[in-house]
Formats: sequence, structure tokens, C-alpha cells
Amino acid sequence: QVQLVESGGGTVESGGSLRLSCEVSGISNSRDYKGWFRQPPGKEREGVAITDSVGRASYADSVKGRFTISLANVNHTFYLEINNLRPEDTATYYCAVGGQYFGIRAGRLHFEPSYWGQGTQVTVSS
Repeated sequence: QVQLVESGGGTVESGGSLRLSCEVSGISNSRDYKGWFRQPPGKEREGVAITDSVGRASYADSVKGRFTISLANVNHTFYLEINNLRPEDTATYYCAVGGQYFGIRAGRLHFEPSYWGQGTQVTVSS
């Protein structure tokens, strides 16, 4: 059974950095897409970053230049490095794997994952 567990969320000052981790178990296809979404209070859930199995990454325009997705070398763990945090980055962040990725359109990721984590809260103070 596929299981995803996020960690690394918390409260961070504006301008700070944070690294989220997604521990993945049970996936059968090492070539599955892996990505991160976020949902700010009162807003729609938004895909922010995705990578394929060899580390080729795409980002939503809203986070490009500040967020970096990366893969562990020896297992299915993957990460999201968030730099220069802003109050508007406050959201619940979810990791996700598998499913289908249709590319980026109008600055937004079109990613339909098969499996989701429970989410981790990131709060950015002003």
C-alpha cells in the first residue's frame, strides 16, 4: 500500500527558508511523477512543483525561482526547498506521487496524482 508522510512544516519568519520532506513507501513504479501542492486558507489547491524520476522539474509561476524540488539518491523520498518565504506562502502543503502529468499551461501545473500525503502546515509570519 502506498503511503506518503510529510514533515518539515512549521512557522517561519518572512524571508526565511524551509525544507519539506516526503517519505514514500509502497510505490511500484520508480518512474512515477512526484510533486508538491499547497492550499492557502480560502484558496484552491495549487500544484507548485513536480519532478520526474531523473530530476527534471517544473514549477508553477507563483513559486518559480524560490521553490526547488529534489529527489533522494537511494530511496523514494523527495523534498521541497522553499526560499525567501512570504506571508502569502502560508498554506497546507501536500506531497503527491503517481498518476498523470499533462505539462504546464498558463503557468500552472496539470498534475493528477494517484496518492496524497496528509499535509503539513507552513505558516509565514510577517
